[in-house]
Amino acid sequence: MPSSRQPVPGTTIFDGEQARKGYALNKMCYSFNDAANRRAFVEDEEAYCARFGLNAQQREAIRNRNVLQLIEAGGNAYYLAKFAGIFGLDMQDIGAQQTGLTKDQFKAKLLAARG
Repeated sequence: MPSSRQPVPGTTIFDGEQARKGYALNKMCYSFNDAANRRAFVEDEEAYCARFGLNAQQREAIRNRNVLQLIEAGGNAYYLAKFAGIFGLDMQDIGAQQTGLTKDQFKAKLLAARG
């Protein structure tokens, strides 16, 4: 049955296909709930990514610290937040990256939307 949802241009819909595509990436990001795993990742990113079987697209997005690339590679925003947290990034940093704004511009946009 076709979806009745109208995609937003430039937006990757997280559906069953994306979930399968991003399984390894999301499993790795979930592992960052454990401080020892976060340390292991920081010590040797490539080995850590290999441990979870990330593909070339996912590894490139990890190296680039690019949330949009990670989403295209099957990443789920909730799990990606765990990855971003390793580098001291919060959801406003991620939102800024997704919209092409600076963090301050993104915060101002959020405040303006509140009215």
